[in-house]
Amino acid sequence: MQHGFIKVAAAVPTVKVADTAYNLQQIETIIAQAEGKGVEVIVFPELSITGYTCQDLFRQSLLLDAAEAGVLTLLDFTRQLDIIAIVGLPIIVGDLLLNCAAVIQKGQLLGIVPKTYLPNYSEFYEKRWFASSQDLRPTTIRFAGNTITVSPHAQLFRTCDNVLFGIEICEDVWAPTPPSNTLALAGADIVFNLSSSDELAGKHNYLKSLLAQQSARTMTGYVYSSSGFGESTQDVVYGGNALVYENGQLLAEGQRFALESQMVTTQIDIERLRSERRTNSTYVNALRNLKFDLQNNNESISITNCRSYTPRDFIFERMVNPLPFIPNSENMERDCEEILNIQTMGLAKRLVHTNSSKVVVGISGGLDSTLALLVCVRTFDKLELDRKGIWGITMPGFGTTDRTYHNAIALMEKLGVSIREISIAKAVTQHFEDIAHDASVHDVTYENSQARERTQILMDIANQVGGMVIGTGDLSELALGWATYNGDHMSMYGVNASVPKTLIKHLVRYVARTEASDILLDIVDTPISPELIPADENGQIKQKTEDLVGPYELHDFFLYYFLRFGFSPAKLYLLARKAFDGHDEAAGRYDDDTIKHWLKTFLRRFFAQQYKRSCLPDGPKVGSVSLSPRGDWRMPSDASSNIWLKECESL
Repeated sequence: MQHGFIKVAAAVPTVKVADTAYNLQQIETIIAQAEGKGVEVIVFPELSITGYTCQDLFRQSLLLDAAEAGVLTLLDFTRQLDIIAIVGLPIIVGDLLLNCAAVIQKGQLLGIVPKTYLPNYSEFYEKRWFASSQDLRPTTIRFAGNTITVSPHAQLFRTCDNVLFGIEICEDVWAPTPPSNTLALAGADIVFNLSSSDELAGKHNYLKSLLAQQSARTMTGYVYSSSGFGESTQDVVYGGNALVYENGQLLAEGQRFALESQMVTTQIDIERLRSERRTNSTYVNALRNLKFDLQNNNESISITNCRSYTPRDFIFERMVNPLPFIPNSENMERDCEEILNIQTMGLAKRLVHTNSSKVVVGISGGLDSTLALLVCVRTFDKLELDRKGIWGITMPGFGTTDRTYHNAIALMEKLGVSIREISIAKAVTQHFEDIAHDASVHDVTYENSQARERTQILMDIANQVGGMVIGTGDLSELALGWATYNGDHMSMYGVNASVPKTLIKHLVRYVARTEASDILLDIVDTPISPELIPADENGQIKQKTEDLVGPYELHDFFLYYFLRFGFSPAKLYLLARKAFDGHDEAAGRYDDDTIKHWLKTFLRRFFAQQYKRSCLPDGPKVGSVSLSPRGDWRMPSDASSNIWLKECESL
């Protein structure tokens, strides 16, 4: 495991029912392919050595002996390979015949895990041949040249990289209390499921939902392999499902109803899973319940250490979404509506609580104020309030361009809100005289004086009309500290507080489908700028935010993985290189030096600007990442960034 990733595979070999020699040949071929691709653990379907549909042939000692001989063959085959293989077969333990998984590595039988829940309804009648692990007492047997204990209790396996995995078999995951619940709470990072589930209309989607939920609930990687072509079709058909999940997210999926053997591989992020568990207090509480149950039942959980293997060069193979805050295309419309509804309901409650029917919003013609205004309009419509109670204040200054000014006016007119235009030029010029500042020096004083003047105007007008100031600043700006302290930093309710810049673009585009489309789309296409510096000789925006602090798509990427999972700069860099692979910045691609440069900028600013986040106004949380000092992020304002920046320097 490197950078927290372990490579796994789910294999679906073609089989011939009761032909162990043929089945072993297929299994060996796939194991060799997987080992060549750097797979560390591979799982095969339930009863894959014999085939699942042998029925009463499972009572034949010749078939059971052939299955054991098959394990001997696999032990010899894997002796020189760096891979852990999990295969299914029937095994006699005392007077019981058990449906088992055998864990094999480098010629060693590491363990045998019996199936717990045996389906005996509808088309299934496994209890005709097999006993459950619940019928078993810990028993030591001699099997395939190894002396090994088979137990009904939970078993874990630890790789040499300290990754823990557990095993359940088919019906186990369909049970009300799957074994994977205990396995995960005992520390399993990954659960491997050997399955043989037949296909029925609608069942596949239900299965995927079930596996996704179990993976999410247990915060595990879940690797599922189910029987495919070659099983008997006497009464049912097996589609050959190969599925890999990580905390509920589908990472890889095989081809169903394939005629040939297949294997899907992917890398599971163990570091990400462990971060989720550490953060989730409910998971910690469940751990206490597990310890209590084990003590009461006088049970223990065994852990078998796997053998070491030869380290290999790490090749990062997973796809990484460069825009982690953006909903995928399938759910875009639904998720955008959901986010807008959260913002709307948050503001609605605040208005009802304060008995207010007036709000004041500074409208610049930029993205953030546009989204804030759209949320205000939705809220007033929902509360059946007159839109004229929304006071849109445009405050042109030294850097305001015709494009943003006209868009601001046109949008407010289109939405039917009250409009006031107040130039800040005269007031700020007087302020420069009062503090003896040279107006030709376009420094931070020049810029922040304008931002604070605008905030003062908004606050005072709110007093005039008996309303509240709605903040427009977004999550990306809060992360970078790109806000004037006690200027645009301050409001009475910040509706965009947990919406990052990359997502705001998509939300505005979404609204543009139905309302003020030409204006909104032009606002989306306008360069992001605070417009605090005079325009160029052509009247175009001269001060472009992303030229100064870096591309927001990079900063939002860093922010998501830094806050959500606590990843180190080295891992942020690894993920960003994969996500933004290439050299064409115009196409949203960045070379290594560019990524490193802005990563250092992000970390430096994030630590230095915490004091602004420590006193943020209220605002609704819309996603899994928030910087509210009352909610998700409590950080000392004086924390040092030295160790993070030092790691950046070593990249």
